[in-house]
Amino acid sequence: MITAQQREQLRGWFSGRLPDDLFEELAEVTVDREEITVIGCIPGPRPVEDASPAEREAAIEGRIQEFRERTRDARIAVARDAEHRFGRKVSWGVECAGRRALFTHVAAPVMTRLRQPERLVLDTLIAGGVARSRSEALAWCVRLVQRHTDDWLTELRESLEHVQRVRARGPDGEREEDGPTADGE
Repeated sequence: MITAQQREQLRGWFSGRLPDDLFEELAEVTVDREEITVIGCIPGPRPVEDASPAEREAAIEGRIQEFRERTRDARIAVARDAEHRFGRKVSWGVECAGRRALFTHVAAPVMTRLRQPERLVLDTLIAGGVARSRSEALAWCVRLVQRHTDDWLTELRESLEHVQRVRARGPDGEREEDGPTADGE
């Protein structure tokens, strides 16, 4: 877990390091223990009169693919710097005409020990066609919880940041000069 200040510093580093012409705007920088995900806004394709929804969707897909290919070298250079500096893999994505597309992302294994009742839940999701594997079913469950408890998770993250700040002020953290020392100096 990183603090809000560390998250802001990370976003600031990417804002300063990304080439000016890469994105119209830096939409989002998300980080966890394994990965930094950078999402930028790119311009949508020029509208065509009387274009069908399928044609508009294909044009957006084409614009995203063009951007991905054209900017590959620049994104790799930034990712190498970031991976060296922050010790995490960098993943990329874009927002284009209201659509979000991720180019790459880390699929990190999660070690867990589930008892039979939990395994049965996952197996039911598989049998119902919601997921193809227990791993996919578990990911589905996490997304469901995330969607329905977003406010609670935000509050929990904020409280964890507070705990980190308090720990940092402890005897092993950064020292603040509060006044004279025990020997009067």
